[in-house]
Amino acid sequence: MSAQDISSVPPLFQPFKIRGLTLKNRIVVSPMCQYSSVDGFANFWHVQHIGSRIVGGAGLFIVEATGVSDIGRISPGCLGIYKDEHVDMLSKICQFTHEQGGHIGIQIGHAGRKASTGRLWEALGRKALTNEEGGWDVIGPSPIAFDDNHKVPAELSIEQIQEVIQQFVDAAKRAVKAGFDVIEIHGAHGYLISSFLSPTSNQRTDAYGGSFENRIRFLIEIVQRIRENIPTEMPLFVRVSADEYVGEEGWTMKDTTELAKILRDSGVDLLDCSSGGNNAKAKISPIGIVQGYQVPFSEGVKKSVDGLATGAVGKIVEAKFANDLVKDGKADLVLIGRQDLNDPYWPIRAAQDLDYPVAVPPQYMFAFPRK
Repeated sequence: MSAQDISSVPPLFQPFKIRGLTLKNRIVVSPMCQYSSVDGFANFWHVQHIGSRIVGGAGLFIVEATGVSDIGRISPGCLGIYKDEHVDMLSKICQFTHEQGGHIGIQIGHAGRKASTGRLWEALGRKALTNEEGGWDVIGPSPIAFDDNHKVPAELSIEQIQEVIQQFVDAAKRAVKAGFDVIEIHGAHGYLISSFLSPTSNQRTDAYGGSFENRIRFLIEIVQRIRENIPTEMPLFVRVSADEYVGEEGWTMKDTTELAKILRDSGVDLLDCSSGGNNAKAKISPIGIVQGYQVPFSEGVKKSVDGLATGAVGKIVEAKFANDLVKDGKADLVLIGRQDLNDPYWPIRAAQDLDYPVAVPPQYMFAFPRK
């Protein structure tokens, strides 16, 4: 596409090249837990859930938080990639995605001290399950529970930390084998990596706690090991909680900016900028949870860190708003979550709202009349 041609395309629908991957537009479906697995296996629910959003027109779909170990899942119903046997169904989903001209990523993570909970829509959705209820013992950087509804984690030893790092590496290798286009490391929302980053949850006195450099060590080692074990042309994303919302006693945007520079130099291509989730006492965002409340984090990283792409996320529902984020240089990619759950064809409707013609699956073309 020539420069003249690209200038007529709304920024939200302009292609985006990152390493060896070119996305057809800047719309990404955020990872959203489905709580619909048994023993970590993807099934037909995931096929229909992901497939409908792939044909819905997003440039990239990121599969929900996927446990690198069985105890790394948020709930017993969460997806996993801790067995070689998990690869088969995931590879079929990747194959379908590519047949439809789409791209797919996977978010790999470990829930840490926020693991062993019920499904979100159940009465125990925000409360830890006992071992008798199908839960398990949880782990963390320090023996500090997230809140009274969660278990006190066992403090990881240095040897156990290395084992978890290897679990991330093994998960990444399986993701490559399955055919994913992107890997995103989940370093946000109070899960294991996030809890290592913050001094409110990490009170270790060894090489993985105390100073900023020590608290980020766990994440940096995961990033470096994964980068060494995936193809050079494969993009690597990291999702972070850019602000813990507890002031200087916790993780702040200043910390995120410094971390972003180190992640860039360690081989990360995009920072997915979310917030909160690590401290039960936090008051989320002074402006409230409204459209755009997390955009300043993406914008701040873009302004401060050259050579690192960013993604904006959080309550984004309007096409013009999303388009302006890209146009104004506040984000390279726009991640749509709940709105895409509500409408899998949001990308097609967004194009219509922006008066831009996009291809519609021929099976559905009569449902999307041209303006």
